[in-house]
Amino acid sequence: MSLSIPQRAPAIDTAATWQPVCEQQDLVSNSGVVVWLDGAQVALFYLPGAEGKTLYAIDNHDPQSGANVIGRGLIGNIKGDLVVASPIYKQHFRLEDGSCLEYPLQRLRVWPVRLQGGVVEIGLS
Repeated sequence: MSLSIPQRAPAIDTAATWQPVCEQQDLVSNSGVVVWLDGAQVALFYLPGAEGKTLYAIDNHDPQSGANVIGRGLIGNIKGDLVVASPIYKQHFRLEDGSCLEYPLQRLRVWPVRLQGGVVEIGLS
């Protein structure tokens, strides 16, 4: 009698498809760059020294000022949350989920993002 050991199912990406947007060499450590994705400006933040996740994709449009400037914001840490400060009115958005610390009703869209063989890809759902 032989025992069958169940095989672990492969991990499934939560995004339906992945869209390449730039090369890893286009990223600037601890800063933002902006890419186009289906007519939207997406700010990419590359934090190679951070524990855990090192790449974030968040909407570049600041809802408070109406300007496309989030990619030029300063990265920081507030109470354990990685944030970007908008360069105009200085409100802080969490990189993980796009929520605004000062204005809870404001939220930036976030996308799944990954590095795949030196290429930055954003997940489209």
